[in-house]
Amino acid sequence: MSDEESRLLLLVDRDTAQARLVGSIAARAGWRTQSVPDGITALAYLASDEMVQPDALLLDGLVAREDSCKLIGDLRGAAPQVPILFLTQSASPLLAVEAMRAGATDYLMKPIGSERLLYALESSVVSDVRRDELAPLAEKIEAPLDFDMMIGSAPEFRSALARAAKAARGHGPILVAGEPGTGKELLARAMRSASPRAKSAFLVLHTAGMSAGNLESALYGHEKGAFPGAFERRTGILQEADGGTLLIDDIERLPLSLQARLAHTIATGEAKPMGANHSFRLDVRILATSSEDPVMMASHGVLDPTLGEALAACTIGLPPLRERHGDVPSLARHFLALIGEQPGLRRLGVTDEALCLLESYQWPGNLRQLQAVLFRAAIFCDRDALTVQDFPQLNDLVGETIAAPTPPQAGGVTLFGPDGHLRTLEEIEADVIRLAIGHYRGRMSEVARRLGIGRSTLYRKLGDLGIDNAA
Repeated sequence: MSDEESRLLLLVDRDTAQARLVGSIAARAGWRTQSVPDGITALAYLASDEMVQPDALLLDGLVAREDSCKLIGDLRGAAPQVPILFLTQSASPLLAVEAMRAGATDYLMKPIGSERLLYALESSVVSDVRRDELAPLAEKIEAPLDFDMMIGSAPEFRSALARAAKAARGHGPILVAGEPGTGKELLARAMRSASPRAKSAFLVLHTAGMSAGNLESALYGHEKGAFPGAFERRTGILQEADGGTLLIDDIERLPLSLQARLAHTIATGEAKPMGANHSFRLDVRILATSSEDPVMMASHGVLDPTLGEALAACTIGLPPLRERHGDVPSLARHFLALIGEQPGLRRLGVTDEALCLLESYQWPGNLRQLQAVLFRAAIFCDRDALTVQDFPQLNDLVGETIAAPTPPQAGGVTLFGPDGHLRTLEEIEADVIRLAIGHYRGRMSEVARRLGIGRSTLYRKLGDLGIDNAA
């Protein structure tokens, strides 16, 4: 293997344009890329003593098509130590299961995003966890997109859901901030589903991997001849989402000049395609995701101040999974239920000891990584329930720090504090109210009715308990 400063990626892909894109993305993290067009050439490369052996291999499923799993097995046999990343445009989880059982380390969907590829590459070479259950996977397991599917009882998380449920009913821009894998896009989609625009157009712009020029054209569109290569007119995604909702993923990736332009569009409802002499009016609700709070990003020059001010009016922060360890058991059971519905898999339980192990890990990849770990374990489990033995690398990493069982809960509300003593009645009451607001999607009359108190009493308690911002 090569050293860390010159990691080598062997790309098996006959699409030259995609090969250039992958090479460009990988280069950002210090990777060199060697491309080969087919499986035969790749196997010859791996068998050669004269070639530098790769640190990872990326296989495009179009190279071998229906024989992809056989090729993965051949590649695994030729290079047992090399992580194999499988790239496909199929949305079928069954293919992921078959690829994993054939020897693939990870599974990526087209169109490939730069953040996702870099995360997969980095995960493939991290110390002792290469090729193990901690790599990302299972990115396309679908779930109903509503607030009832947002699992967790941690107070900060329930407060975020309560604010999101209330904000969903409005029309202004919303920013969901949080680390990668915390469920930002899922929450944004749930808000759209609970909004007055639920039946109108909903479009998503993924900014990762797009150039500044392409981002501007994607947002606003362009006229024929607006720039070299603009051979025909293009309608922007803002115009396509007119009357509905547009989700901009990783909004901080937009160039500052484009951010300022977007802020103007939010304020005025006007948009002008590139190269056009006219503008048009829009009615589009903007939802966005980012890795950080907009005020902080604006102060560091990452976000345009005007756009940051517009988004700061309604920003919902999602906590990382390491700050809501008590939610891991319920999340694990939820993910296992979804995984069990996928073709080629079955419904599995999980032992208390395994749940304690899962709770003890810090989960740098958050919900996405937890789901991936469970998906990988479910693929190879031949029992009715997952045990500690199904997570060998995780067990090695956590060692003696396995957490004690989660304290008793009532309806998703924690009764005991970290010291083992009962929490105060005020703390428990605040959690119950947050839980009710999230469960009933911010419908305060329903919350008050279900709690058996008057609406005015509810609002007074929100103020007294310091959770008025969650209402």
